[in-house]
Amino acid sequence: MANPTGFLTVERRDRGYEDAETRTHNYREFVHPLPYTEVQRQASRCMDCGIPYCHNGCPVNNLIPDFNNLVHRESWRGALETLHSTNNFPEFTGRVCPAPCEASCTLNLQDNPVTIKTIECQIVDRGWEEGWIQPQVAKKKTGKNVAVVGSGPSGLAAAQQLARAGHRVTVFEKNDRIGGLLRYGIPDFKMEKHLIDRRMRQMEAEGVTFQPGVEVGAAMPVSMVLADYDAVVMSGGAELPRDLDIEGRTLDGIHFAMDFLTQQNRRVAGDPESKAAPRGTISAKGLDVVVIGGGDTGSDCIGTSNRHGAKTVTQLEIMPKPPAHENKSLTWPDWPLKLRTSSSHEEGAERDFSVVTKRAIGENGKVEALECVRVEWVNGAGGRMEMREVEGSMFYLKADLVLLAMGFLSARHNGLVAQSGAAVDPRGNVKANVIDYKTTVPKVYSCGDMRRGQSLVVWAIREGRQCARAVDEFLMGSSELPR
Repeated sequence: MANPTGFLTVERRDRGYEDAETRTHNYREFVHPLPYTEVQRQASRCMDCGIPYCHNGCPVNNLIPDFNNLVHRESWRGALETLHSTNNFPEFTGRVCPAPCEASCTLNLQDNPVTIKTIECQIVDRGWEEGWIQPQVAKKKTGKNVAVVGSGPSGLAAAQQLARAGHRVTVFEKNDRIGGLLRYGIPDFKMEKHLIDRRMRQMEAEGVTFQPGVEVGAAMPVSMVLADYDAVVMSGGAELPRDLDIEGRTLDGIHFAMDFLTQQNRRVAGDPESKAAPRGTISAKGLDVVVIGGGDTGSDCIGTSNRHGAKTVTQLEIMPKPPAHENKSLTWPDWPLKLRTSSSHEEGAERDFSVVTKRAIGENGKVEALECVRVEWVNGAGGRMEMREVEGSMFYLKADLVLLAMGFLSARHNGLVAQSGAAVDPRGNVKANVIDYKTTVPKVYSCGDMRRGQSLVVWAIREGRQCARAVDEFLMGSSELPR
């Protein structure tokens, strides 16, 4: 235990934000890092619990008490090595992970957890600043070729691990830039894209070859990849969005969230409008915007709309409003259901819960309003919760732009999945277990959202790492890669 009384004598302090009025006029990250001395003080609050619930709460099982101890003792480089032993890309998770580790922290029983996410992010950021992070080139090459299809966090993690095991790895990406959801789904104000480019340079030095603009299952048949490579990892995302089947859905001004977010990320990257929005510009400037869906994607739509200069932003959620505070005795150390207010919400948005959209209304082919109704959730047959409309609760909401952020169903089945012949599970995800990540097709593996469905970046990294070990075992008979 780094400091036996740290959790009693040091107050929790986290990173601050640039004020909303300033940050909504640009797309840069707006989090203010803590001074290194303060990070060391925050790390001293770790209790080094006999059962480290934070470690179990973290999908990649970060050795959190260990790196907290090292940071407190000013062994930053040792903390970096410890952090990298379980997580290939802590600068990504240190920015966009919801931090289930902090929810599992013993100090969270008093709503005062260690600032684990901040400590993690500042460890790796300092590692880059000091030049401690260098390519880890395999001492011995195996002569085996592995294709990784999809360059999101799971694909990148799998590729890096396999390259470090000595295999020749090629990453295929259908988009013009590497990064998948990290590149085109997460706004720059949450994670700037030079962070991806920096990791790409490291991975290229380690022997990874990137092939952007190549869609396996379209211009390049899956059969060609299977013929040329000793193993194939399918690590595409869960790209099939949940649609809203209502009257008026085809009106102009109703769009999937990812179409909206991707356009803006391309603009920030410097693409001309003709490339950023080949099917037409989606802008929130001066409009009454309604975001349907209450998750992270919906929050990202709010933040982007505010930066466009939207007139108003309203977010609708079909589920009831969660409690402000969870019942610790029922939920801890698991991830709790409670009201979460993001930095984008704080920039300006109305939130309404237990609302169902019934109809889109418009003139001349353009959406102008939504017809909505309030619902309540009641116990139905077999004890399952069922939704029931509240009589007389219909209302209308002005809407010039409607963004559908209701989640994703599964991977798209045309192209890569169909040509591979891999079986899918009842939810539509590629069928593979978490022991060996094998699909039903010989030498073809799958990981990340394509296998597990819509999830977190940190879960994708975990699956990419574990899948890499399974592939290495298949190719070499055994593996020294960690799971």
